[in-house]
Amino acid sequence: MKELRSVTGGAVVLDRADVDTDQIIPKQFLKRIERTGYGEFLFFDWMRDPDFVLNRPESRGAPVLIAGRNFGCGSSREHAAWALEDYGFRVVIAPSFGDIFRTNAVNTGLAPVALPADDVARLREAVADDNELTVDMERLVISHPSGLQIEFPFDAHSQETLVNGLDDIARTLNRRSAIDAFEASYTPRFDLARIA
Repeated sequence: MKELRSVTGGAVVLDRADVDTDQIIPKQFLKRIERTGYGEFLFFDWMRDPDFVLNRPESRGAPVLIAGRNFGCGSSREHAAWALEDYGFRVVIAPSFGDIFRTNAVNTGLAPVALPADDVARLREAVADDNELTVDMERLVISHPSGLQIEFPFDAHSQETLVNGLDDIARTLNRRSAIDAFEASYTPRFDLARIA
């Protein structure tokens, strides 16, 4: 998983509430066994509309998505977070998230930043004038060239996961010396050679 210490770039404003995972990545594209290649199907049905926000030239390459409340609600498919990350988003800012989506996003390397609706509105206004944001995951601050700065809460475990690019395997490997020490001192309750 890639580290996410800070990201600077444009923001796409998706002014819709209750965007569910079926809209983010429709079910017919969930047949792959790998985590890559889902970005081309992101918001597949909405992308058919030439006026959809992601079809606008100024949206290309933007690493930040600003969305409405309850983003990522619906089914628990982790493919939704994979599709957003594969498309190029590193941060999604919204007033609230579906719980499972939020967990899947962090585990994918995508930062789900929840802000009060008033702060989300301030960011939307700011990027309408100058489309650039910096989201600093180490300092937990979003900043805009106008001088606007918004601090945001983020739980320490998820912050460490994103900043250091740690998936569950990497976290386990970070404890390798403690695991090796335990295994060296552990006496099995059964003779495993006799069981085999």
